[in-house]
This record gives sequence, structure tokens and C-alpha cells, in this order.
Amino acid sequence: MSINEHIERMKDDIINSTVELVKIKSLEGEASEGKPFGEGPYIALEKALEISEKLGFKTKNLDGYVGYAEYGDGEEYVAALGHLDVVPEGDGWNYDPYGGEIVDGKIYGRGTTDDKGPIVAALYGVKAIMDEGLSISKKIRIIFGTNEETGSKELEYYLEREKPPVAGFTPDADYPLINGEKGITIFDLVKKFEEQKGDMILKKVYGGQAANMVPDKCEAVISCVETEEILNKLNEFVKRTGYDLKGEVCEGEIKLLCKGESAHGSTPELGFNSIMALMNFLGKITFSSNEINEYIKFMNEKIGMNLHGEDFGCYLEDEVSGKLSFNVGVINLEDSESKVILNLRYPVTKTLDDMLNPAKETLKDKGITIENFVHQEPLYYPEDHPLVKSLQEVYEEETGNRAELISIGGGTYAKEMPNILAFGPQFPGEPDTIHKPNEYITIHNLIKNTKIYANALYKLAK
Repeated sequence: MSINEHIERMKDDIINSTVELVKIKSLEGEASEGKPFGEGPYIALEKALEISEKLGFKTKNLDGYVGYAEYGDGEEYVAALGHLDVVPEGDGWNYDPYGGEIVDGKIYGRGTTDDKGPIVAALYGVKAIMDEGLSISKKIRIIFGTNEETGSKELEYYLEREKPPVAGFTPDADYPLINGEKGITIFDLVKKFEEQKGDMILKKVYGGQAANMVPDKCEAVISCVETEEILNKLNEFVKRTGYDLKGEVCEGEIKLLCKGESAHGSTPELGFNSIMALMNFLGKITFSSNEINEYIKFMNEKIGMNLHGEDFGCYLEDEVSGKLSFNVGVINLEDSESKVILNLRYPVTKTLDDMLNPAKETLKDKGITIENFVHQEPLYYPEDHPLVKSLQEVYEEETGNRAELISIGGGTYAKEMPNILAFGPQFPGEPDTIHKPNEYITIHNLIKNTKIYANALYKLAK
């Protein structure tokens, strides 16, 4: 029996294991002993290792940080590296985000595509190799991460205790094959204010869930005397822009709610940024604090609804990976401070200084500081690299389509683990629901991924 025929026979088990993991709400939480990223990721890791043991794999749990399932013998190993943690579910779901409901051939839930379904596919791909008794010269590991969405700190822990694979992939991006990943920065813009006094005070602005998500909701609270004047301006603004923005008067305050559309922070053009849409309206109001007015003016003039940092002065572009992406992910303005979390991703052939120096120039003399700066260098594998060529060959054999090389703005484990490239699970031209409401994976694609990953790991391990 062939690998692919064996996978077809395991179809129901692959689906059930995916659903089991999707039902676990594996958001990062408060750390405790043996649970460095909280209860949810720990439970998901335990479940993944339990499934692996039942399938006949040797398993290891590295103190709750990360774990793996292993097959074969030898010093060297190849790997599929995926993550079990997820981003917050957000609003707008038609199905339980942690229900694993199957409707019209689709499994719905947070993590179905990013990344629980694909790492289950890789696991069962190796199960097919194991059951068929195919000869391999290297061990194969399926590595289960638990902190990819909020820092990938578990891989530092892993590499302090385990040597890296000699080759492999992370099923956490797009097909045909990712050989370039943009440089990623996440940082806070912090502005301090004097205490606000007067008849028109901006008490709060808060919105967004994570730096790497386009915010789908932002709210503000204004304390004012002339509430009717603000509501009139709001109505005119909504008529002119079409933005989903509503206001409600409550005990001398106006509460504003702006709704946008969530998307991954690496592709802000696929969403609609509710924070900056609300900032746009706030710029139509004259507040009692000139500091607040100047700050809102700066946000609108230097960021606005830009997607590529044009007005911020840090626009970059190259042939390999395209334009810099610019996402305002979170805002928290209250009392005498505003903190805005930005996620900027720059092209693979550019440097951090190319992006950061003009950004610093834009902030000069504005009283806005950069804090909590996090950076990942770009990743780029040339087209003649052996790993690139091997994965291209498998994709072409399994799909019958040409394996064009692409670069992405999303950061994957490939930046954290040597000898790894991002490979699937998203097929060209299909809807992208990652980090969005109603995330799903089709059963057809789950099984198709299993076949591709099985053959890729077999090729690398031979």
C-alpha cells in the first residue's frame, strides 16, 4: 500500500485528532510551575503528546515549553515544527471558536488552519511512513510549540537542550513554498500627557487584541457638555466615510464604538483598522487639551489609514518580497498616557536601519518614545538551496502544479529554528481565514496536507 492510500484509511482519525485539539482554548495565560505559557497551551501540548503516544510514537515533554513525537533511529533528524497556541478568537463567529464543528466539509475553530490541523496532518503523515515500514536514514520529529503567536520563546528553551534538525519545515504559511520572510518589528509608541482639564476631555481610547492582528473593534469615551454637537459631527462623518461608527450618550459622556475587520498583521490590506478609523473621527473634535489635539493630529497625519508606512517615512519595497507592511495593532489611551503597539514588517533585502532611522526621524521632537522593541531579522533561502529544491519537488509531484517560490510578511518558526522553511498549509487562491472569525480548514485540504507532509518528510529522511 502507498503512503497516500494509507492516509486515506486514517481519514477519520485525522479529523478527530484535529477536533480534539481545536476544542482546547490554548491562549497564552498566566505562567505557573510546569506551565510557562499558562493552562491552555499546556493542556494542548499534553493532548498532542497523548495522541502521539497512542499512535505509537516516542514522546518527550520539555517542561511544558515544547514537546515532540519521534520515529526512527540515528543521530540526525528531520522535523515538522508546528504550534498549538492560538490568537484570541475575537468577535463575529458563526460557530463556536473552540467547538471544532464540522459543517459542509469544513472544520471550524481557532487553530484549525493555524496551526493545529496542519501539525496533526504532519503527525499522521509520519504515522503512514511508520505503518508502511519504509526505510529512512534519519529520525523524524514532529515538534509541538506552544508560544509561536506571542514570541516563540519555547524554541530558545528547546535549542538549549536539543540540537536542531538537519532539514524540515513548519506548516504555518502558504504553498507552494516560502523561501523568504520579512523582517518583523513590534514596538510601543508611548506618549505622556499633562492632566486634562476642561469641558471636552478624551477619557479613554482602547482597542485591538494583539500586535499581529488588524483590530476589529475600538472604543472611546469622551466627557463633554455639548453631546449633541459631537453626535451631529459623528452622523456627518459616518455619512461621508461609510465607517461603522456609533455613539451613545450616557451621563454626560459619549461612548464611541468603531468596528473594523480583523486580519493578520502581515496583510493589513485584507482587514480594516478600527483604531485608525476612530482616530480619524476624533480628529474632527477640538478637545480642551492641546496636547491631545496635537497627538491625534500626529496619528492621523503620520499614520492614518496607511498600510505601508508612507506617511511615517519608512516605506520600503523590494522585488523579492514586496512592500513593507504597517499595522496599528493595539491602543490604550487613558489618564495621562497613550500606548500604541505597532507591527512593522520590512522587505527581505532591506535592513532594520533602513526602516527604523526614518521612523525615528518622524518621531523626533514629538515627545513620543519607542519602548518594548522586539525584532526578528529577515529570512531568505536562495532558489538553489537543497531544502528549497526538495520541498519544491514534493509539492509538484503531489499537486501537479509548479512550485513557485514566494516571500511573506508573516513570521514563522523558520526564523527561530535552523534548517527550516515554511511549507503550506494554505493553497494558492483559496480563502485565508487565519486570525479571522470563522477560521476553518476543509477536510479535503487537511487530508491533502497530510499526503504532502508525509511525502516531504519521507524524502528528507531517506
